[in-house]
Amino acid sequence: MARQGFRSGRALLRWRIEPARRDALEPDIVAYSPILHRPKLTWPNGARVALWVCPNIEHYEWLPKFQRTRDPWPRSPHPDVLGYSIRDYGNRVGLWRLFEATDALGLRCTVSLSMAVLQHYPQILEAMEQRRWELMSHGIYNTRYHWDFTEAEERAAMLECREIHRRLTGREQRGWFSPAITNTLRTFDLAAETGYDYCCDLYHDDQPFPVRTRTGSLITVPYSVELNDVIAWRRGDEIDAFAQQIRDHFDTVYAEGAEQGRVMCIALHPFWVGQPHRIRGFRKVMEYILAHPGVWCATAAEIADHYRAQHLPAVEAHLRAREVAHG
Repeated sequence: MARQGFRSGRALLRWRIEPARRDALEPDIVAYSPILHRPKLTWPNGARVALWVCPNIEHYEWLPKFQRTRDPWPRSPHPDVLGYSIRDYGNRVGLWRLFEATDALGLRCTVSLSMAVLQHYPQILEAMEQRRWELMSHGIYNTRYHWDFTEAEERAAMLECREIHRRLTGREQRGWFSPAITNTLRTFDLAAETGYDYCCDLYHDDQPFPVRTRTGSLITVPYSVELNDVIAWRRGDEIDAFAQQIRDHFDTVYAEGAEQGRVMCIALHPFWVGQPHRIRGFRKVMEYILAHPGVWCATAAEIADHYRAQHLPAVEAHLRAREVAHG
């Protein structure tokens, strides 16, 4: 018995996709563009991979001020001494091991920074400034989630981060990354509005990409929730498994980078990677990566600047052409 929809058993079943009305779709925050269909992205000196290392230097409140969608310390009634102490180890001990490792490797890092760290621990600010590390905002505290913030509250938090950075460093802050990866529907619009020119809240690509905002100009710089030691910690992995993941990831994007430049981010948390039994494993895998030619060690702002100057105009023209072609 012939199946309905086929003719003489040989015809192909064809699906007709009706053009969807633009206003019926989800918010089109980042235009879709397959990575192999874009204009070729090249890095300085013909590098294949733009590598940025991102320590998350955070502070967790003993008694969190905001408790809305989720309690920052769900393990027990406040204070959660265990959770607080584990993370406090990073700022007291682990970070200083990480400083020594990155110094030995010649790495200049971009910090995902709880801005209150600068106020609580001026010694950390001094150490980061000596190394010329870039300080990207990761909110005020990592226990102050932005879920359910009003537009005014989220704008005020972003502006407060910029004010702290400006007052204590004398520079304008470039990058935004929401605390504990907590967002609202207005996060990207407000980041652009308050003066940030790149963000790390999207994990959708291996290259920077423009974000559609109601004002200003904002691009993404790819952060990683895959090459992220806190995810390894939650899975129960140890440093050997995490280092192998980093190595395998690098081998893939390094090969792909011969045709189309890639970004590789390694996200670290000093309370985990800065433990005595882990720091050597991190240093060893970084030595492997840095032994390869064609690796550009950069800050997030340097990646953003190169992309804006050398690649963004071509990508914007590419996207306009796609919109015309697809109506």
